[in-house]
Amino acid sequence: MVFDTSFLKQKETPSEFVWSSDYLTEAANEDLNEPLIDLNDFAKGDKEAMARACELVKKACVKHGFFQVTNHGVNPLVIEAAYDEMSSIFGLPVDVKLKAKRQLCSFQGYSGGHAVRWSTNLQWKEAYDCEYSNQGSDSHIVEQFKSAFGDKLDKHTGEVYQRYCDAMKGLSEVIMEVLAMSLGVGRLYFKEYFKNGGGIMKCNFYPRCDFSNLTLGSGPHSDPTGVTILHQDQVGGLEVSIDNKWLAVTPRPEAFVINIGDTFQALTNGKYKSCLHRALVSREKERRSLAYCIIPNKDKTVKPPEELLGEKEERQYPDFKWSDLFTFIQGHYRPDNHTLRNFVQWLHSSKSNND
Repeated sequence: MVFDTSFLKQKETPSEFVWSSDYLTEAANEDLNEPLIDLNDFAKGDKEAMARACELVKKACVKHGFFQVTNHGVNPLVIEAAYDEMSSIFGLPVDVKLKAKRQLCSFQGYSGGHAVRWSTNLQWKEAYDCEYSNQGSDSHIVEQFKSAFGDKLDKHTGEVYQRYCDAMKGLSEVIMEVLAMSLGVGRLYFKEYFKNGGGIMKCNFYPRCDFSNLTLGSGPHSDPTGVTILHQDQVGGLEVSIDNKWLAVTPRPEAFVINIGDTFQALTNGKYKSCLHRALVSREKERRSLAYCIIPNKDKTVKPPEELLGEKEERQYPDFKWSDLFTFIQGHYRPDNHTLRNFVQWLHSSKSNND
């Protein structure tokens, strides 16, 4: 199955993109009302404001793992350029995009509906992912685009996403400090933990859909990575499942949405939640978003800091290498709200088979 713009002219949605009613529960027409955190308070070192903000972050992350940040220091022109260049990528001929398709067990490449991995419940979207390394060269994203598309894309496109990823690296370090402070561990703990890792940069394009009641842009899932930094356009469509209700995350042009992923949930021994979320598609408008998913080095061991665990606190998850979780989600499992639980079972089974 190839995601083709000809779908937009068909009278019926291709069956591969039709989701069962179990996944299409109507939204509650309510907002999540996640807290809005002003990062300028942290830049100024306003201790009282920082303490209040950390308390709001902690309350949100214990419940659902979502908050938004403003005064984040990312140049609006960098964000605007990243949105503009999506047209350069997704406007390419289908055969050119497919030559750059994402391979199994890779962070890089083009995907139409995630049809490379799945044949049912395909997502009504196109995506292009690239892998950013905190230790990479000043042009490694540019080089990835050149390798994927050759002369089919102008060098400018890669330069735009290099600047965007560089900005996300800086913002991710601030977010990690905020999360550490909210948890009461050393301010630099998580910043140091993720220092040798990087991020998966995802450009998401959701075409408008006449059958938006039958399909989804992104199915219900939790992010398996550390923390996601998301910018969404003003169309809306991101929803979070809380108490069996789907609540909307309000788009704010001046803000980034931050959400906890499964890896960070394990790093906090389950204190902070990686929550189920989805993306709807619109009948009237196309939607775009930019997601930067923070990841540790693949060889990093995922375990909570000692100072976060009480003396008698039971461990919720065993220590594991992040490379094992990556192998699980890429080759064995479609992420959902039980990813961590099923990963632990798979990990135990794999070790038993190797003994």
